[in-house]
Amino acid sequence: MSTTRKLVSTALIPPREAVLAAITGLAAALLPLPVFAVLLGGGLLGMVILVEPVLALVVTLSIAPLKTLIETEAPLQLPLDVGQITLFIFVGVWILRRVADRERHFYYPKLLLFAIGYFLLMASFSLWGAYSTSAFMTEMLKWAQILLLVFLVANTQRWQWALFGVVLSAVLQAVIGLWEFTGGSGAAHLWILDYRYFRAFGTFGQPNPFGAFMGMVLPLALGTATGYGWSAYTARKWEPLWLALLYAGLSLVILAALLASWSRGAWLGFLGAGLVMALFFPKKRYYGLLAVAVMSVVFLGLWLGGVLPASLTARLTNFSQDFTGFGDVRGAVISDENFAVLERLAHWQAAVEMANAHPLVGVGFGNYETAYPSFGLANWQNPLGHAHNYYLNVLAETGLIGFHSYFIMWGLIILQNWRLLKMPTPWQQRGIVVGLLGVWTYIAIHSFLDKLYVNNLFLHVGVMLGILAVLNQEMFVDHAQNSDSKCESC
Repeated sequence: MSTTRKLVSTALIPPREAVLAAITGLAAALLPLPVFAVLLGGGLLGMVILVEPVLALVVTLSIAPLKTLIETEAPLQLPLDVGQITLFIFVGVWILRRVADRERHFYYPKLLLFAIGYFLLMASFSLWGAYSTSAFMTEMLKWAQILLLVFLVANTQRWQWALFGVVLSAVLQAVIGLWEFTGGSGAAHLWILDYRYFRAFGTFGQPNPFGAFMGMVLPLALGTATGYGWSAYTARKWEPLWLALLYAGLSLVILAALLASWSRGAWLGFLGAGLVMALFFPKKRYYGLLAVAVMSVVFLGLWLGGVLPASLTARLTNFSQDFTGFGDVRGAVISDENFAVLERLAHWQAAVEMANAHPLVGVGFGNYETAYPSFGLANWQNPLGHAHNYYLNVLAETGLIGFHSYFIMWGLIILQNWRLLKMPTPWQQRGIVVGLLGVWTYIAIHSFLDKLYVNNLFLHVGVMLGILAVLNQEMFVDHAQNSDSKCESC
């Protein structure tokens, strides 16, 4: 009798799939189509993210650069920027997945965590002279998120998706930038090439940070494509070939957007990154030196032979001339031709004045813009947000205490990268390692002319550092296993 009642009660309860289908159908009938599409897409994405948390990171990296666009154009202001909101979602689903899997083992990339933590500790001393505590906390939070992402990515199984997310986010911005370049901008001050095209700026609002994003990610995309391609060639296994072609195609899109940004700092940074990658990708150093020599000779030959477009060569040639001949810019005559250069130099000079006034702890981490009215030059009262030279920016904001730690941090990061290059690794992993070295080279060069940790790009930096941590773990584990197997064979 009880069994019969259970069967009857079970038969009266519809299965979950039927209930879900009924709710979906009812929503489709009652809601406007755009609202229903957004809700359905969000629900499906939420379920996918719960199954694979790293996809939440891919979404975060793709949406984060919309920060400036949303802040300036959205009718409603969010309590947090969209990059921070999606980052919190990623952290939440990452924790839920670890708890559900009862995973208690964590990998701690000690060298990278120490490097970033040391910089954070030294920068924290600048609170003593900070003009604004809130600006200080905001900047500290950025670097704390970099530290967090290093740990999270280092403990993510499918880290290749994180790498793809970094490249994909740059490609999405590149497509927007190329559309602007061909006429989608309409901003008169961005006309270039005889008023035929516009400088690309994506959703960054300005071409230079957009160019910085393209130049920062391009070495990683190229290194990944080269690694997969060389792996397919040497092993005669064509499984990695489609990945090599995929990343090569994505690299071409990013390269086109880099050129369309018309950012000389981004161009120079990428040229330096390219030379470093050519030098270190071959496992035998003299092959790398030969590759650098050939690339240099070909480039100079094209330049001197007039083969390169005149607009590109003029843009690069004028660059060195623009930054020579000026001392104290307070006495310089301002014209339409030199306005941009003088404005940048004036902000450099203001940063030096801040450092002279507060040599040990600076004016406070993240406080350049807040302190600028007290140090800005007479003809340059409008602060640009930062010094357009991150080394001077760090010196001004954190003083000598924070300034030295910034170089120690990057020195330890490059040391980690160098150790991986010295190890016998598969070509596809070596390509990624060399690409990351190109990224750090790019950041080092372009930081002379700009601040790259803007518009949520610090999230991408944190993820790339996390990828470096993952590769370090995998390569050293493989190396230890190979050593053990050789000892057993002895």
